[in-house]
Amino acid sequence: MKRHIAAAGAVSLTLFLAACSTATAPTSMAPVTSSTAPTTPAAATPAAAMANSDIVDTAVAAGNFKTLAAALTAAGLVDTLKGPGPFTVFAPTDAAFAKLPAGTVETLLKEPKGKLAEILKYHVVAGKVMAADVVKLNGQKVKTVQGAELGVEVSGGKVVLVDAAGNRVNVVATDIAASNGIIHVIDAVLLPSK
Repeated sequence: MKRHIAAAGAVSLTLFLAACSTATAPTSMAPVTSSTAPTTPAAATPAAAMANSDIVDTAVAAGNFKTLAAALTAAGLVDTLKGPGPFTVFAPTDAAFAKLPAGTVETLLKEPKGKLAEILKYHVVAGKVMAADVVKLNGQKVKTVQGAELGVEVSGGKVVLVDAAGNRVNVVATDIAASNGIIHVIDAVLLPSK
């Protein structure tokens, strides 16, 4: 049964990645600033409707997190992120997953409860951390649900997360409300180790 689910997930992710390899990030995303209103992906549903949905349903409704949703399903983390929370999720778009080296997602899907689950948990922080809170964390580290930390850098109103592998990831949209937390959109996948 697990092989069939993993195979189906791999096929789905391969199709999503192939479709996303020529896609660009939505143009309606603005950089994080402490003085601007929260932004949402262009494909998102109305904010009031999203605030009544949990993090997973909100991401699925936005339309540009298909790979993330499939990975969460394969790793068995959907129920956790549908739980009461609150959670803050730094959500990579489909285009962010498409930036990974060829074959990476397929390799991770071979053991979804292992490294894939660790990577996904590295994108989650306990509590509801709004953009106004994030911009106050310049030069600090935040602990993820996975256990490792993310560095936070703020310059000119833009927020960059620095993962354990030294990758610099931009926060491109903020404060997408869900019933059990908040989503901030990022333009690359965060890695908990080298």
